[in-house]
Amino acid sequence: MKTIHTLQELRQILAQERRTGKKIGLVPTMGNLHEGHLALVKQANECSDIVVATIFVNPLQFSANEDLDKYPRTLQQDQEKLEAAHCDYLFAPSDDEVYPDGRDKQTMVTVPEVSNLYCGASRPGHFEGVATIVCKLFCMVQPDVAVFGEKDFQQLFVIRKMARDLSLPIEIQGSPIVRNNKGLALSSRNGYLSDEQLEAATALNKALRQTADAIHQGEKDFSALCERAQQSLEAAGFKRDYFVIARQSDLMQANNDDQSLVILAAAYLGPARLIDNQVVNL
Repeated sequence: MKTIHTLQELRQILAQERRTGKKIGLVPTMGNLHEGHLALVKQANECSDIVVATIFVNPLQFSANEDLDKYPRTLQQDQEKLEAAHCDYLFAPSDDEVYPDGRDKQTMVTVPEVSNLYCGASRPGHFEGVATIVCKLFCMVQPDVAVFGEKDFQQLFVIRKMARDLSLPIEIQGSPIVRNNKGLALSSRNGYLSDEQLEAATALNKALRQTADAIHQGEKDFSALCERAQQSLEAAGFKRDYFVIARQSDLMQANNDDQSLVILAAAYLGPARLIDNQVVNL
């Protein structure tokens, strides 16, 4: 695996790969890689000839009071993991390489409506930062396919809508959530938690599964189901953010007669904000 730090070198190398007819897959990350990220690389390998992973802790998607400075940066370990996962190229640019005129002068990409819901309401400007950096990475790498984790369900929805709205010739693939043996979705922010908190964190997925089971059993009062789940999370030590039953098609809150649902949840546990989701098809 070759590590690249500049856009000029990236474009030169990938231009050579394209001339030989290679299909290019992209896996964007913020580093501090775990098995969930490596599953994205594996999927990209299965659907492309060349895999490019990116590591960039994007300041535009962090609010002023969030963990940008504390976000773990583990480039050497990440390089070793990516090489073992058969990644071909790692693009790890500096802030100046990505935002040469400065963050405050960067053209921004906004995906309307859905960006203001749920995580967007809790983290104002977050999805504008996500859409902007993903659009830039798409322009930098020019991949044929890009793979994103389904744990960030709303983020994946935003990226798919952006690609569709801007007519980007890129196939966007979702990759199933990777969990530990107790059901906790893998996340870089899990590293903020103590052993006791990691055990308590499993309540988030449990609440999602219990809510999904109740829907399958015919319960129709979605507001009551969500409130019940919130109370169970508080009993486990979580602080509320949101817990909502939405339509898969547009992420708006679901009605009783909707058939394709997704339960979206975010909650705070100690120093970490955790997210998870559960798809429900009736």
